[in-house]
Amino acid sequence: MATDEALNSLGEKVVAGLGGKASGHAVAFNQLTVTVQAEQIVDVVRYLRDEPSLRFINITDVTAVDHPGREKRFDVVYHFLSPTLNTRIRIRAEADETTLVPSIIDVFPGADWFERETYDLYGVIFTGHPDMRRILTDYGFEGHPLRKDFPLTGFVEVRYDDQEKRVLYEPVRLNQEFRKFDFLSPWEGADYPVLPGDEKAGPKT
Repeated sequence: MATDEALNSLGEKVVAGLGGKASGHAVAFNQLTVTVQAEQIVDVVRYLRDEPSLRFINITDVTAVDHPGREKRFDVVYHFLSPTLNTRIRIRAEADETTLVPSIIDVFPGADWFERETYDLYGVIFTGHPDMRRILTDYGFEGHPLRKDFPLTGFVEVRYDDQEKRVLYEPVRLNQEFRKFDFLSPWEGADYPVLPGDEKAGPKT
């Protein structure tokens, strides 16, 4: 495992090698993160792959992080591994809902499904991808379920109707009424009526 000092040196080297394409680097939790411009991502990953002293030839993941309060709400995040250096690197690029992030498939064909998943779950659009469509959610799914403003219940309920012998898509309905909770006494629970047999437990202390 590389030390923070070694990762800092590597980060400085990568930022210098990328010129104006990288705005800086940081090391946290023994992980090097380099921040780059989204529109330059293809040149960035090609440099990481082809530079003989780096050789980040293995793509591990492409995903995103949602910061809804930010002007550019998404961090598009790429993870690479260099077997030569036995080191991982994270590349971060900011994007909003309309940013067209270039696909890196021409450099790393293995990014195909990663980019589709990031589009499906977050709504990040990758331009130049040969098959930019959903990969995990159902046909006709609305919204992007890993955005932080997406409701936990979703919008549509999918169930199989035994009478109609088909799958039905219906708006979500929350039928369960709110339960009564005693939030001031979480260990004892709500103050329910005394039930037969409770007297055997003795008085509460």
